[in-house]
Amino acid sequence: MQNTVYHIPALLNECIEGLNIRPSGIYVDVTFGGGGHSKAILNCLDDDGHLYGFDQDADAEQNILHDSRFTFVRSNFRFLKNFMHYYNVEKIDGLLADLGVSFHHFDDSERGFSFRFGGKLDMRMNNRAGISAIDILNNYDEEKLSGIFSLYGELKTARKIAAAIVQKRTVGKITDIENFLEIIHPFINRKQEKKELAQLFQALRIEVNHEMDSLRKMLTQAAELLKPGGRIAILTYHSLEDRLVKNFFKTGNFEGKAEKDFFGRINTPFKPINNKVIAPSDAEIERNPRSRSAKLRIAEKI
Repeated sequence: MQNTVYHIPALLNECIEGLNIRPSGIYVDVTFGGGGHSKAILNCLDDDGHLYGFDQDADAEQNILHDSRFTFVRSNFRFLKNFMHYYNVEKIDGLLADLGVSFHHFDDSERGFSFRFGGKLDMRMNNRAGISAIDILNNYDEEKLSGIFSLYGELKTARKIAAAIVQKRTVGKITDIENFLEIIHPFINRKQEKKELAQLFQALRIEVNHEMDSLRKMLTQAAELLKPGGRIAILTYHSLEDRLVKNFFKTGNFEGKAEKDFFGRINTPFKPINNKVIAPSDAEIERNPRSRSAKLRIAEKI
C-alpha cells in the first residue's frame, strides 16, 4: 500500500535558520518534492521575495504551492543556471537542496526504488526520460557494473555481484526486483542484509539518475549565482555526497585540494557556517526515523 505522506523534511528548522533568509530575497529550493522546505521558506518572505522550486519528477507537481511568490520549475537542478537566466534572475540570496529520496518514491512499488516491494526495476527520478535500472543491469559490462557497486554502494562483493548479473542475463533479461534479489542474495551478508541491499539499490539509483554529476554541476552554478553574503544549505544522506559538498565548501573544488593565494588564503567562494556537520536530534529521529542519516552543511558566499 502506498504511503499517503509524500515526504517529511529533515532538519527543517536548522535549514531555515541556516539560510538566514532575507524577507525580500530570491531563493531556490532545488529539491521541491513534497514542498515542506519550500513552505517554510515562503513563510519567511515578504511580498517582494520570491522562491523557485525545482523538481524533475512529474509526481511532485501535485504539491505545487499556489502562491504568487512561488514558481515551479519542472527540471533537474543541473540546469539551475539555465532556468534562472530564463526567469531573468541574475543573482540569488540563497539555495537549499535536500538530496534524500522522498518517502513517496520509496513507498511507491511501481518506481522500483525499494527492495521491500516487487515490481519493475525503474529507479528514474524523471520517469519520462533517461535510462532505467533495467537498462543498466542488462547492458553494462561486468567491469562497469562492479565499479558502480563498489564506488556508489561501497560493497566488498561488488565483483561477484556483477559477475552473477552478467551470467544470469545470458538466460533472460533482468527486469523485476524479485528476480534481481534472487541473483544477488548469495552475496549479501545475512547479518546486515537490509544495509547491504540498501547500499546496492542506492548504487543503482545514483547511476540511473547521474546524481553525483548533477550535484557537481548544481554546486558550481550555485557558487556563480549566489550574491555575496548569500547562503547555501545542503542535506546529504550518504558519505559520497557529504564528502563532495564538504570539499567544495572548504576548498572550492571537489577533490578537497586547497589552492592558496600569495597570502596563504584558500581560494574558495564559500565560508562554511558550520564546520561540524549538523545531524538530527534523537527526538527528530524518533519522529522521523528516515532522517537518521541526514547531514546538513551550510556555507556563505564570500
